[in-house]
Amino acid sequence: MARRFSAAYLKEPISPLASWARRMAVFALVATVASVLVVRFGFLDFRPALTTFFGALACAGLSILLCFAAFAAIWQNGSRGMSRILLALFIDVLILAYPAYLALQYQRLPRLYDISTDPIDPPRFDALARLRAADGANPAAYAGLYSAEMQREAYPDIEPVYVNLSPQRAYDMALRIVTHRKWLVIDDRPPAPPQRIGRIEAVARTQVMGLREDVSIRVVPDGDGARVDIRSSSRYFEHDFGSNASRIRAFASELSDAADNAKPEKKILEPAKPQPKGTKRR
Repeated sequence: MARRFSAAYLKEPISPLASWARRMAVFALVATVASVLVVRFGFLDFRPALTTFFGALACAGLSILLCFAAFAAIWQNGSRGMSRILLALFIDVLILAYPAYLALQYQRLPRLYDISTDPIDPPRFDALARLRAADGANPAAYAGLYSAEMQREAYPDIEPVYVNLSPQRAYDMALRIVTHRKWLVIDDRPPAPPQRIGRIEAVARTQVMGLREDVSIRVVPDGDGARVDIRSSSRYFEHDFGSNASRIRAFASELSDAADNAKPEKKILEPAKPQPKGTKRR
């Protein structure tokens, strides 16, 4: 009886809607991967790639609608194609999961693209200012006090990093972390007299699309230690979905841990100056 039922089921035609749902999902997956690779490796300008990416999302949404229509058709006429529907749904959910997370972040977080541990006097973009002068890029200048107030309310934990190290050693440690994170260093100036201010400018990438976000790090003396300020700013778009604040948190945490685990610095004692002959010590 089971064999007859199986043979009869195999003779049923496959639902065309199920086939089209799978084709649309596979096409959306290929378009998504291609657009991400184009942006991440810089084969073309990111704008056409983003258009392709949004088109892929639309195809994934259409594939889901076809899956529901195919399921209804299979329920009515008993045709085959459930495996194709399930595969299409799996691919569609895989494609739409990250954009859905970004949509949630867009609603939850304020409209900011420039985050700094010192909103009053943020680290400057000098070398990076020329790269941000391209058409459509966000300005290199900080957005101002209104953005600073929104940042304070949304990210109250974004603060300067104070380390019990010399400015030179704090700078070296920050530069090692930048290199370890594989940020592209555009300019690095160690602290040197008379200003004794260290600066690092680098370009980071977002996790999935690989969009460029610029980072400026400033190291200044603070008593017997050093103060490190970090600024992270999206080059394009007016909403960063929280990526800049997350980058600053991760960098600050890694720098603090490295400073806490660092060996104490050796203080070089200067030799006593010889006293002139004929003088008596009291």
